[in-house]
Amino acid sequence: MDSMAVDIRNASVYLGGREILHNLSWQVPRGGRCFILGANGAGKTTLVKMLMGYAWPVYGAHVEILGNLFGTTNLVELRKRIAWVSPCMQQFTDTEWTGLQMVISGFDGTLGLFREPEAHEIETAKNLMKRFRAEHLADQQIFTMSSGEQVKILIMRALLTKPELMILDEPSVYLDMPGREFLLGEIEKMAAELPDLTIIFITQRIEDILGVFDEGMILKSGNIMCRGSRNDVLTEENLSSIFDLPIRLIKNPSGRYWAILNQ
Repeated sequence: MDSMAVDIRNASVYLGGREILHNLSWQVPRGGRCFILGANGAGKTTLVKMLMGYAWPVYGAHVEILGNLFGTTNLVELRKRIAWVSPCMQQFTDTEWTGLQMVISGFDGTLGLFREPEAHEIETAKNLMKRFRAEHLADQQIFTMSSGEQVKILIMRALLTKPELMILDEPSVYLDMPGREFLLGEIEKMAAELPDLTIIFITQRIEDILGVFDEGMILKSGNIMCRGSRNDVLTEENLSSIFDLPIRLIKNPSGRYWAILNQ
């Protein structure tokens, strides 16, 4: 299925002697914008680990990412084609590296620059920062930036090598409201400017799911509870079920939803 960025069939994953994902089958087309919604413990992190080749399903599963079948491909090389942005990466932003240095480190797959960059690398990184209107962060030290600016730097670092798949793993989890809205605005711009990039957005916050994510699925206890178009997935019935709360949805003109308790 060359048209698929992600093709997973019959995948069950055990960690610590416990089955975390149960016979999961899921596909995302190339260039797709897909969200994954789930509460804590739903299996979202394990799913990401499987996509990256850090957690393996039991025998008999089919996992194919960007046309590479797991078990027959070089995962180190495959990961160079995948941009993964996760809040766990922010623990490495308490450093004196500048924004430009952190972006350039994307060439090496490191978090931080441990060598002198070449002229063409500097030029490429600066052009990318200009494209994302972040030139003012080039000489600023990472630890002095806001959380939203740090995540923006990490996204540019991930995009430096022109990935084919981007996994945004709860990128706004530690951000306040202004930082979150800043970040979501940048994701929306990125989706518009890079139509060939497949984007998977993982969250537990309904209000973070932008209108650009037109397909998605809900995970609950390691199972796909439902999947399909955003309007079919993001319903009051589905959300009340996964969060075990009586939820009412409010939709704004941009297509984003806000959840309130239906009391």
